[in-house]
Amino acid sequence: MSSVTPLSELRNRIDAIDAQILDLINQRASCAIEVAKTKIAEGEQGTFYRPDRESLVLRRIKELNPGPLDDLTAVRFFRELMSACLALEKPMDIAFLGPEGTFTQQAVFKHFGHAVKTIPVSTINEIFGAVESGKCQFGVVPVENSTEGVISHTLDRFSTSTLNICGEVEIRVHQNLMSHTSNLSEITEVYSHQQSLAQCRQWLDNHLPSVKQIAVNSNSEAARLASINKNTAAIAGIAAADVYHLDIIENNIEDEPNNTTRFIIIGQQLSTPTGNDKTSLVVSTGNQPGALHRILEPFAKFGIGMVNIESRPSRQGLWDYLFFIDIEGHSDDKVVTEALDTVKERVQMFKLLGSYPKAVL
Repeated sequence: MSSVTPLSELRNRIDAIDAQILDLINQRASCAIEVAKTKIAEGEQGTFYRPDRESLVLRRIKELNPGPLDDLTAVRFFRELMSACLALEKPMDIAFLGPEGTFTQQAVFKHFGHAVKTIPVSTINEIFGAVESGKCQFGVVPVENSTEGVISHTLDRFSTSTLNICGEVEIRVHQNLMSHTSNLSEITEVYSHQQSLAQCRQWLDNHLPSVKQIAVNSNSEAARLASINKNTAAIAGIAAADVYHLDIIENNIEDEPNNTTRFIIIGQQLSTPTGNDKTSLVVSTGNQPGALHRILEPFAKFGIGMVNIESRPSRQGLWDYLFFIDIEGHSDDKVVTEALDTVKERVQMFKLLGSYPKAVL
């Protein structure tokens, strides 16, 4: 019969390991401070955050991870460690679609960690404005949902903005019904963002068929309203329930279990190649036969995968459209450069929105 290690011995071993971990964490933090001093001495100003460097570090952690912790847990731990170390170098302000408790704020924390200052604003346009003016170093905006499609306000704003796409982050969207009442029969109204109501349409039809659905600006606003109005409920993320002290009545009521929203990071920075990148661009061809084929043909010729394409009215003329395109690779990659140069020759307007690391997890 195999012997069992005494609990006291295991606890002593854990205490010793914790002391080693704490020492190593602080050694890393000290190195981060030295990095900041070196950057300042070399004349570097602005934010010290480098999306390409952070992406490479997190991918390396994922590759090195032997378990038993899963990759997601390991990456989250090191994301928070890097966030805290970066805050020692220079704290960052990140604009997001408020109020507190939205999925956009959740995306901020997943991408940057919790050692940043989150600045809530009311609209996507205000997020762009906060970064363009220098009030915030970066902004996080939703760009597409796997169930409901693209966020048109985000795409439209890029046509006039000078900002770059610096990164991306994906959030698995779990919708929850929350209220001060635990009895579904007492609920007379449900608040939520229009997209969230659409994402939970089947559940609402089955469980609250006669309840009035009211669309509001954000899920956090829905939670706020449910917190002050009797016999009402909200559909939102768990974070909103914590902020507004609501009870979760039903978890994960979204109709599609794999419902995911993709967010992009906007800022002044350019990202260098990491070997696992995306490039986003917007072009306009004018209303002419075969124009779309002429745009796409260079990507096929050079063997470049196209991730996504969306069209939006250009507002410059009747039936004139802008095409927003995401492709594999970095604009500094030789084949991508050659393909983009060919596309430039074939369109009336060409704008590179940024090359950036793909989401790690």
